[in-house]
Amino acid sequence: MLIVILTIATLMMIAWLILLSRVNEDDWINAAYVKILDNRIVINKLQIKKRQIEEELSGYSGLTLSINRFLKGRDQRKKIDRLEHEIEDLQNGVLKSINTFVMPGYVLQREIETIGKGIIYKLLISKCLELYGKKHAKGKTKQLLAQILSYPIIGISCTLVIGVIALGFERVSVGITIIGIGNILILVLIYAIYDELSDLVKKRRGAISKQFPNVVSKLALLVTSGMIMDRAWKETAYSHETELYLEMQKTSKELDNLVSPETAYGNFLSRCNTKESAKLASAIIQNLSKGNAEIGRLLKNIAHNAWQERRHTAKRDAEKANSKLMIPTMLLFLAILVMLMVPIAMNFSGL
Repeated sequence: MLIVILTIATLMMIAWLILLSRVNEDDWINAAYVKILDNRIVINKLQIKKRQIEEELSGYSGLTLSINRFLKGRDQRKKIDRLEHEIEDLQNGVLKSINTFVMPGYVLQREIETIGKGIIYKLLISKCLELYGKKHAKGKTKQLLAQILSYPIIGISCTLVIGVIALGFERVSVGITIIGIGNILILVLIYAIYDELSDLVKKRRGAISKQFPNVVSKLALLVTSGMIMDRAWKETAYSHETELYLEMQKTSKELDNLVSPETAYGNFLSRCNTKESAKLASAIIQNLSKGNAEIGRLLKNIAHNAWQERRHTAKRDAEKANSKLMIPTMLLFLAILVMLMVPIAMNFSGL
């Protein structure tokens, strides 16, 4: 039994090492490209947070301002500098920040074409399209799929080896536990990669839906006051730095770079992928040639419906919150009831 388990672990480790030896330049380039993307996403978030801190500190002055800026802004500056240094290294061919453990997964995707056409790939890329857009979705999907393919090979082989060592010292229960729990944890890790991606998409859609009424109301106001659609879109996009506004900023940059409005607003629709953004993008695309008056009326109707939906959503969320509070309320009531009844029962028993 031990020989069989050890043989399986050895074969898996050898397979992982063979795959690692077959990593080529394109694989490293793909991994570096996505690592740069990840770093830039984190940098953008840190810069937004840094600007928010600067706004909070605008009410301070003198020594108080200097102390608060040093305490609150120091971590952001350090993290941004470190990530920018990593990006510079990657662009110069220094690949030490890339996770080597996932590289065999790139080889498997390159050499087995069916992996890139399977259901897992399709599920991942559909979510990456929303989070990262068409330009980066494929690269990010390859990175996640590489993790899903690589981690089980190296993880299960290491777990089996540790379990065999424990079994060799006649710790049968310990060895079996290590093998069983280790393999379960690896499966949980694999699922967590997909679940984290799904959770990011869900949170992003929720945030976009909440921000939508404000966005479309401002658009309707600017357009009906005489501002052309592209200018109104840009004014609205750069008024905040949350999810929906950032997506609008990307669309505005595309329009500035002479991308056709149909393509730019279509890309906005594919990135956001909510029913509200679909209505907005479709209305704008279909009515670009009809002038501000027609688009203004449509935007007003969309804004009215969005606020109505927002009220209904708020009511539903309140009802869900009340139902979730029922159980802790009942437990608290029972605890208070026990605290009242126990002394009374003890008094009666003493009589």
